[in-house]
Amino acid sequence: MLSEFDLIKQYFVQNYAADSRIALGIGDDCALINPSPGMQLAISSDMLVSGRHFFPDADPYHLGHKCLAVNLSDLAAMGAKPLAFTLALSLPEANPNWLLPFSKGLLDLAQTHHCRLIGGDTTKGPLNICITIFGELPPGTALRRDAAQVDDDIWVSGTLGDARLALAAYWKELPLSPEDHRQAATRMHTPTPRIELGIALRGIAHAALDISDGLIGDLGHILESSKLGASLFIDRLPAGPVLRQQSLEQRRTFTLAGGDDYELCFTAPVHQREAVIAAGIASNTNVTRIGKIEANQGLRLLDDNHQTIKLSLQAFDHFTSA
Repeated sequence: MLSEFDLIKQYFVQNYAADSRIALGIGDDCALINPSPGMQLAISSDMLVSGRHFFPDADPYHLGHKCLAVNLSDLAAMGAKPLAFTLALSLPEANPNWLLPFSKGLLDLAQTHHCRLIGGDTTKGPLNICITIFGELPPGTALRRDAAQVDDDIWVSGTLGDARLALAAYWKELPLSPEDHRQAATRMHTPTPRIELGIALRGIAHAALDISDGLIGDLGHILESSKLGASLFIDRLPAGPVLRQQSLEQRRTFTLAGGDDYELCFTAPVHQREAVIAAGIASNTNVTRIGKIEANQGLRLLDDNHQTIKLSLQAFDHFTSA
């Protein structure tokens, strides 16, 4: 039977290339980080709970990927470059058949983004995964939620809604072919953190966040923090490839309030439109202009004819959603 320290050593300790930013990693009471000279630290934590954020029988490789991806997405939303992360892991048992693919999914993505695991904790208990991630960025360049300005364009990266569509198929809310379900579920299980786009948007965008609980709610956080309002053209929202085949009602519902997209929503001044498009090309990420920031507070949903659309939608909330 694996001890706590054997578990860490066998599955989570890797040989890393020398990195002057990491003075001390796994193995002591604390890790030690040396941010690059003149840089600020960006820090975020996310907890994933079995049965709440993922199915208890979720594929462990995909789960390892996702639990780091959602934290990397927070760094992307601030325009921060990944640096390191810690992992706190509660496990019902030390099962090698689960630990090996989970750690591989986690560390494969970490290696892709040069983000080193530097410590954490393990214990026995219900399956819970908590990651704290550290990034860095030049002072004054963070893409904050409270920085939107009147007349800014509103943009989103990638596509929206396929993750929620996959969940609807799991819950038998609607039928999908096996291939369509597999394709949509890929968006839910292995989201792509938009790190390169976030960094490219420094000095171009004003405000940003990542879309985790649904666009309509997450954009609302920008509006609340910036004390502004917006008009959103809902039929311009870039639906995912499987969702595009569904009804107009489902496209609107899942792109607006689906959640689990982990795309970026950001605002930028009109004169930066070409720069935003160039940032998308440079980061190999599609970007779509979907609305406008306005002085009049509140969020107005419009069709392409500028007619108001009344939809009763709510973003996900951990304490009010079923």
